[in-house]
Amino acid sequence: MKTACVLLANGCEEIEAITPIDYLRRAGVKVTSAGIGGRDILGGRGIPLGADAVLDDIDDEDFDCVIVPGGGKGSDAIAADEMARAFIKRHAARGSVIASICAAPAVVLGKACGLLAGKRFTCFPGLETQVPEGIFSSGRVVVDGNLVTSRAAGCAGEFAVAVARILVGDDAARKLAETVLLA
Repeated sequence: MKTACVLLANGCEEIEAITPIDYLRRAGVKVTSAGIGGRDILGGRGIPLGADAVLDDIDDEDFDCVIVPGGGKGSDAIAADEMARAFIKRHAARGSVIASICAAPAVVLGKACGLLAGKRFTCFPGLETQVPEGIFSSGRVVVDGNLVTSRAAGCAGEFAVAVARILVGDDAARKLAETVLLA
Protein backbone atom coordinates (compact mmCIF):
# COMPACT_ATOMS: atom_id res chain seq x y z
CA MET A 1 0.00 0.00 0.00
CA LYS A 2 1.30 3.45 -0.92
CA THR A 3 1.77 5.98 1.88
CA ALA A 4 1.48 9.74 2.11
CA CYS A 5 2.15 12.29 4.81
CA VAL A 6 0.25 15.59 4.87
CA LEU A 7 1.98 18.28 6.92
CA LEU A 8 -0.38 20.46 8.97
CA ALA A 9 0.54 23.75 10.62
CA ASN A 10 -1.46 26.46 12.30
CA GLY A 11 -2.80 28.77 9.61
CA CYS A 12 -2.89 26.15 6.86
CA GLU A 13 -5.66 26.30 4.26
CA GLU A 14 -8.18 23.70 5.43
CA ILE A 15 -9.50 22.70 1.98
CA GLU A 16 -5.95 22.18 0.70
CA ALA A 17 -5.16 19.92 3.66
CA ILE A 18 -8.36 17.90 3.99
CA THR A 19 -9.07 17.28 0.30
CA PRO A 20 -5.84 15.33 -0.35
CA ILE A 21 -6.27 13.39 2.88
CA ASP A 22 -9.85 12.42 1.96
CA TYR A 23 -9.27 11.72 -1.74
CA LEU A 24 -6.09 9.71 -1.26
CA ARG A 25 -7.72 7.57 1.43
CA ARG A 26 -10.61 6.93 -0.98
CA ALA A 27 -8.00 5.81 -3.54
CA GLY A 28 -6.46 3.30 -1.10
CA VAL A 29 -3.43 5.29 0.02
CA LYS A 30 -2.47 5.12 3.71
CA VAL A 31 -2.40 8.80 4.71
CA THR A 32 -0.90 10.18 7.90
CA SER A 33 -1.47 13.81 8.82
CA ALA A 34 1.45 15.21 10.80
CA GLY A 35 1.14 18.34 12.89
CA ILE A 36 3.98 20.82 13.15
CA GLY A 37 4.43 21.50 16.88
CA GLY A 38 1.43 19.47 18.02
CA ARG A 39 -1.63 17.48 17.01
CA ASP A 40 -4.16 20.26 17.54
CA ILE A 41 -3.97 22.54 14.51
CA LEU A 42 -6.09 25.61 13.85
CA GLY A 43 -6.58 26.24 10.15
CA GLY A 44 -6.44 29.63 8.50
CA ARG A 45 -10.24 29.97 8.57
CA GLY A 46 -10.47 29.02 12.23
CA ILE A 47 -11.42 25.37 11.64
CA PRO A 48 -9.78 23.01 14.14
CA LEU A 49 -7.90 20.09 12.58
CA GLY A 50 -6.69 17.07 14.52
CA ALA A 51 -3.47 15.61 13.15
CA ASP A 52 -2.90 11.84 13.31
CA ALA A 53 0.60 12.40 14.70
CA VAL A 54 3.17 15.06 15.50
CA LEU A 55 5.97 15.32 12.94
CA ASP A 56 8.56 14.90 15.72
CA ASP A 57 7.19 11.39 16.37
CA ILE A 58 7.28 10.17 12.74
CA ASP A 59 10.27 12.11 11.39
CA ASP A 60 12.24 8.91 10.76
CA GLU A 61 9.48 7.20 8.74
CA ASP A 62 9.61 7.01 4.95
CA PHE A 63 6.57 7.93 2.85
CA ASP A 64 5.88 7.58 -0.87
CA CYS A 65 4.53 11.13 -0.89
CA VAL A 66 4.75 14.30 1.21
CA ILE A 67 2.01 16.91 0.79
CA VAL A 68 2.36 20.51 1.89
CA PRO A 69 -0.91 22.48 1.94
CA GLY A 70 -0.84 26.24 1.53
CA GLY A 71 -2.30 29.12 3.42
CA GLY A 72 0.06 32.00 4.08
CA LYS A 73 0.56 31.48 7.82
CA GLY A 74 0.64 27.69 7.50
CA SER A 75 3.23 27.83 4.71
CA ASP A 76 5.33 30.28 6.73
CA ALA A 77 5.16 27.97 9.76
CA ILE A 78 6.28 24.93 7.77
CA ALA A 79 9.02 26.92 6.05
CA ALA A 80 10.31 28.11 9.43
CA ASP A 81 10.34 24.63 10.98
CA GLU A 82 13.78 23.00 10.66
CA MET A 83 12.42 19.47 11.11
CA ALA A 84 9.73 20.00 8.45
CA ARG A 85 12.28 21.36 5.95
CA ALA A 86 14.63 18.42 6.60
CA PHE A 87 11.72 15.96 6.29
CA ILE A 88 10.66 17.39 2.92
CA LYS A 89 14.23 17.51 1.58
CA ARG A 90 14.96 13.94 2.72
CA HIS A 91 11.87 12.65 0.95
CA ALA A 92 12.66 14.62 -2.20
CA ALA A 93 16.19 13.16 -2.22
CA ARG A 94 14.84 9.60 -1.93
CA GLY A 95 12.48 10.14 -4.88
CA SER A 96 9.19 10.48 -3.04
CA VAL A 97 6.41 12.50 -4.63
CA ILE A 98 6.49 16.03 -3.24
CA ALA A 99 3.18 17.85 -3.65
CA SER A 100 2.26 21.36 -2.59
CA ILE A 101 -0.46 23.88 -3.29
CA CYS A 102 -1.16 27.62 -3.06
CA ALA A 103 1.58 29.51 -1.18
CA ALA A 104 3.50 26.34 -0.28
CA PRO A 105 5.24 25.74 -3.65
CA ALA A 106 6.92 29.17 -3.52
CA VAL A 107 7.32 29.65 0.23
CA VAL A 108 8.16 26.10 1.33
CA LEU A 109 9.48 24.16 -1.67
CA GLY A 110 11.17 27.10 -3.40
CA LYS A 111 12.46 29.58 -0.84
CA ALA A 112 12.83 27.33 2.23
CA CYS A 113 13.86 24.02 0.67
CA GLY A 114 15.43 25.00 -2.65
CA LEU A 115 13.62 22.25 -4.56
CA LEU A 116 12.26 24.22 -7.54
CA ALA A 117 15.46 25.10 -9.42
CA GLY A 118 14.90 24.17 -13.07
CA LYS A 119 11.50 22.59 -12.24
CA ARG A 120 8.12 23.47 -13.71
CA PHE A 121 5.74 24.62 -10.97
CA THR A 122 2.67 26.67 -10.23
CA CYS A 123 1.50 28.48 -7.10
CA PHE A 124 -0.87 31.14 -5.83
CA PRO A 125 -0.88 34.04 -8.31
CA GLY A 126 1.90 36.53 -7.66
CA LEU A 127 4.08 34.32 -5.47
CA GLU A 128 5.96 32.92 -8.49
CA THR A 129 8.21 36.01 -8.37
CA GLN A 130 9.73 34.61 -5.17
CA VAL A 131 11.14 31.62 -7.09
CA PRO A 132 13.12 32.97 -10.06
CA GLU A 133 15.12 29.72 -10.30
CA GLY A 134 11.96 27.72 -11.09
CA ILE A 135 9.99 27.56 -14.35
CA PHE A 136 6.57 29.02 -13.61
CA SER A 137 3.48 27.69 -15.39
CA SER A 138 -0.01 29.13 -14.90
CA GLY A 139 -1.73 25.73 -15.04
CA ARG A 140 -4.15 24.75 -12.28
CA VAL A 141 -2.01 21.67 -11.53
CA VAL A 142 1.54 21.21 -12.80
CA VAL A 143 3.42 17.92 -12.67
CA ASP A 144 7.19 17.77 -13.24
CA GLY A 145 8.44 14.26 -12.51
CA ASN A 146 7.74 13.59 -8.82
CA LEU A 147 6.81 17.22 -8.16
CA VAL A 148 3.11 18.18 -8.11
CA THR A 149 2.08 21.80 -7.55
CA SER A 150 -1.22 23.61 -7.72
CA ARG A 151 -2.66 27.14 -7.51
CA ALA A 152 -5.21 27.44 -4.70
CA ALA A 153 -8.13 25.95 -2.75
CA GLY A 154 -10.33 25.88 -5.85
CA CYS A 155 -7.88 23.43 -7.43
CA ALA A 156 -7.64 21.08 -4.42
CA GLY A 157 -9.69 18.26 -6.00
CA GLU A 158 -7.68 18.26 -9.23
CA PHE A 159 -4.48 18.46 -7.19
CA ALA A 160 -5.43 15.42 -5.08
CA VAL A 161 -6.40 13.41 -8.17
CA ALA A 162 -3.04 14.27 -9.82
CA VAL A 163 -1.21 12.99 -6.73
CA ALA A 164 -3.37 9.85 -6.73
CA ARG A 165 -2.55 9.27 -10.42
CA ILE A 166 1.17 9.12 -9.60
CA LEU A 167 0.74 6.97 -6.49
CA VAL A 168 -1.92 4.46 -7.56
CA GLY A 169 -2.17 4.79 -11.35
CA ASP A 170 -4.47 6.15 -14.02
CA ASP A 171 -7.35 3.73 -13.50
CA ALA A 172 -7.62 4.35 -9.77
CA ALA A 173 -7.29 8.13 -10.25
CA ARG A 174 -10.00 8.09 -12.93
CA LYS A 175 -12.30 6.06 -10.67
CA LEU A 176 -11.62 8.51 -7.80
CA ALA A 177 -12.41 11.51 -10.02
CA GLU A 178 -15.65 9.87 -11.18
CA THR A 179 -16.64 8.94 -7.62
CA VAL A 180 -16.33 12.52 -6.38
CA LEU A 181 -17.82 13.92 -9.63
CA LEU A 182 -14.68 15.67 -10.83
CA ALA A 183 -14.90 13.78 -14.12
